[in-house]
Amino acid sequence: MSAPKNVHPTAELNIDEDRGRAELWDTINGRRTFIGFIGFTPETLRGQEVTLLQHTIVHPQYGRQGYARCLVTLLLDQLQAEGRLFASECTYVDAYLHRYPEYRSLQATFS
Repeated sequence: MSAPKNVHPTAELNIDEDRGRAELWDTINGRRTFIGFIGFTPETLRGQEVTLLQHTIVHPQYGRQGYARCLVTLLLDQLQAEGRLFASECTYVDAYLHRYPEYRSLQATFS
């Protein structure tokens, strides 16, 4: 049985198109706190419009607490709601997909 995808129900996803990143924020000790981000860029790969996920960065202070998993979950849920495909260059996202294969249907295929 796999762990819950989001153990931080108060965490919020903020898309910063100008900086090319999806940011994760949470309220910690009563303050809105920056947790980390996934870098992304829109790409056209073999004729498909995709969001290329480049890297996942979580502030070391919040590491190993499920925040990276929360960040990827919220971002993939948003991409799914928008009907957008993604591709990944990120080892964390790739490992996440192994654990939660239900998101593979959003992954661009190039065959």
